[in-house]
Amino acid sequence: MVLVKNFPSPPVQWEDIRRYAAAGPATEQTAAMAEECVALLQPRLAYRVCWQEFPLSVTGDEVDAGFATFSSTALSHRLTGCCRVVVFAATVGLELDRLLARYGRLSPSKALWLDAIGTERVESLCDAFCEELARDAAARGLCTTRRFSPGYGDLPLALQRDIFGVLDPARHIGLTLNESLLMSPSKSVTALVGLGDKATSTKETCAVCDKTDCAYRRKP
Repeated sequence: MVLVKNFPSPPVQWEDIRRYAAAGPATEQTAAMAEECVALLQPRLAYRVCWQEFPLSVTGDEVDAGFATFSSTALSHRLTGCCRVVVFAATVGLELDRLLARYGRLSPSKALWLDAIGTERVESLCDAFCEELARDAAARGLCTTRRFSPGYGDLPLALQRDIFGVLDPARHIGLTLNESLLMSPSKSVTALVGLGDKATSTKETCAVCDKTDCAYRRKP
C-alpha cells in the first residue's frame, strides 16, 4: 500500500543554498538576495512524500527490491544487512517551476537563487522524511541506511520507470515522469532506503558516488 504525507516546511539550510548557488562565502548582498527569495518561495511550496515498503533480497550485485530486480554494486553494498527496502518519491510542488520560468526572463540572478533554494528545499524534505523513517524503524528494532537515488553511482536512471509504476506519484503527489526520465515538478527526488537489524551503510550518499565533479556534492 502506498502511503502519502504532507510535511511542514523543514528548517532552511542557508549554507546549502549558497553552495547550490555557487555563491561562495556569504556577503551582505548575497544574504539579502537569498532571504528575499526564500520569503518569496516559501508560501508557494508544498512538501509531499509518497512511499511503500517491500521485502528485499541481495545476492552479490543483484538486488531484488520487491517492485523491481536490477544490478548495482553501489546499492548492493549500501543494502548489506538489510531485509526490507522503502522506495519513496518527494516533491516541493510546481509553483517553483512557474517562478523559475518567470524570473528566468525578468531577473536571471533571482532565478539562480530560486533554483538553489528549490534544491535545498527538496533535499531538506528528503532528510525530514528519512529521519521520520529512521524513528519508525527504530521502534521496530531496525536500522536504516542513507537514501540512494536512481542515477547515483551505478544505479540505472531507468529504474525511475519501475518506481513510478509502483508508487503512482502522479496520482498521490502530482509528480510525473516523461520519456526522457525527467521529473515534473523539477525539484523532486525518488530514492530507496534499506531497513535491517544489521544495516551498516550510513555514509553520506555523496561519499559512495563516483561523480566527484558534481556541483551538488556534499562535503565529507
